[in-house]
Amino acid sequence: MKYIHTFWVMLLVMAVATSCKTEMIERIDEFSLEQGGYMRTVTPFPVAASTFSVSKANMGGTRMQLVAEAVTPDMGALFASYDLSIRFVGVGANASKTTTYAPLRSIPASAYAKDPTTGYPRATITVTGAEALTATKLTAADVAAGDRFEITAVMKLTNGKQFTAANTGANITGGAFYSSPFFYRLNIVQ
Repeated sequence: MKYIHTFWVMLLVMAVATSCKTEMIERIDEFSLEQGGYMRTVTPFPVAASTFSVSKANMGGTRMQLVAEAVTPDMGALFASYDLSIRFVGVGANASKTTTYAPLRSIPASAYAKDPTTGYPRATITVTGAEALTATKLTAADVAAGDRFEITAVMKLTNGKQFTAANTGANITGGAFYSSPFFYRLNIVQ
């Protein structure tokens, strides 16, 4: 009985000793992984579909304005440009005036300045109602309260990659921290 007890104890000790051996796993090199980016909307925060409005009575004086921050793993060094396209969406009687997307403007990385707090490049992006009309080839008589302009954005990186609402996840486009919709709406009000 003493030998059986000793045998089981020795077997248990050997099992514990051999099971504690750990295989060494190499650390992930995060610098060799794919790099991406997003354009964080700093103000107004959070961005919602009803955030921006332009007045039909004052298309030149009302505008969409936001502060955008280019975020990449290397503090914005990969950022090349932020390209905006716009379309008009008519409702009701104006539904037939809906346009396709047209280029609005390309904002180069050189137009952004490094923020002293975050270290990422920031710029104020402004689009007036008059600019929206010009880009969509419409006049103030063509639009009515309830219609809207939709602006989509493409963040281009120096490595050739491009990020839009279509190839970015919901956490980035709708997440409270990232606030990077790549889509902005200008509602037309009286």
